[in-house]
Amino acid sequence: MSAEAKITELKLELPPAPKAMGVYKPVLVHNGLAYVSGHGPLKSDGSLLAGKVGRTVDQQAGYDAARQTGLAMLATLKAHFGSLDKIKRLVKTLGMVNAVDDFTAQPAVINGFSDLMAEVFGPDNGVAARSAIGVSSLPGDIIVEVEAIFEVEA
Repeated sequence: MSAEAKITELKLELPPAPKAMGVYKPVLVHNGLAYVSGHGPLKSDGSLLAGKVGRTVDQQAGYDAARQTGLAMLATLKAHFGSLDKIKRLVKTLGMVNAVDDFTAQPAVINGFSDLMAEVFGPDNGVAARSAIGVSSLPGDIIVEVEAIFEVEA
């Protein structure tokens, strides 16, 4: 099933594609790879999910924020390519979790992003190499930030 059909089947709502908030490109394509700049948990109303895991939000809220971040990234990819069906596979993910110092379940939080990619692109093409790290802060106090690399059609 195509990624576009999967989005429809799952009744996923993509937020508006976020605009660059600095001097960078949201997507840069080079040699068949789309490098996607860091995205945060942008909701459909344009607001961002904020907080620190282990202090103001719990692990489940972090997971939900990572999933919402995935939806924002899909919106960016769709805006850039015109269709998510141009994406062949997810290659690499870097997930950053705004968390208290002793929080150690960053992988469980970033699973929110990874589970979404597996649902949309399938277990082979939607599961990638990945790192998940904790950070002391993120821009705007967002809960998570994720950057990724996708293989795309030439």
